[in-house]
Amino acid sequence: MIALGSDHVGIELKKHIMEYLDEAGEIYKDYGTFSTDRVNYTEYGYAAAKAVADGICEKGIVFCGTGVGISIAANKVHGIRCVNCSEPYSSLLSRQHNDTNMLALGARVVGKDLAIMIVREWIGGQYEKGRHAVRVQQITEIEKGNFPVKQ
Repeated sequence: MIALGSDHVGIELKKHIMEYLDEAGEIYKDYGTFSTDRVNYTEYGYAAAKAVADGICEKGIVFCGTGVGISIAANKVHGIRCVNCSEPYSSLLSRQHNDTNMLALGARVVGKDLAIMIVREWIGGQYEKGRHAVRVQQITEIEKGNFPVKQ
């Protein structure tokens, strides 16, 4: 299941992606917001990220004006690796190389068709492990505060 979250600026792009996910047969849960009334992206980025971190959802996609703020909020949740993408290539490689579990999109940055391409690549991407596993583990150690500082 895919957790979705957005602020008031990202809600229209979120709805568009929901239509795509429906057509693709993907199951999702929308953690809000549900209207265009002004809200704080942090609340909805956190709700979606917490669902992923807690194992309720396997992945998450979040939306705000640029994707920046909501990705930062999501990344503050332990265990989240959220990438903010505005093109499909980085979206795919973020899954293959970094095992990202969340994707952020900026409604003021990417159009609807480009957003679908980004989401399609991200959902279809599979973590390659191998040489990338060391780096992903190091990211986890940084998050835990166990990463040694090299002088």
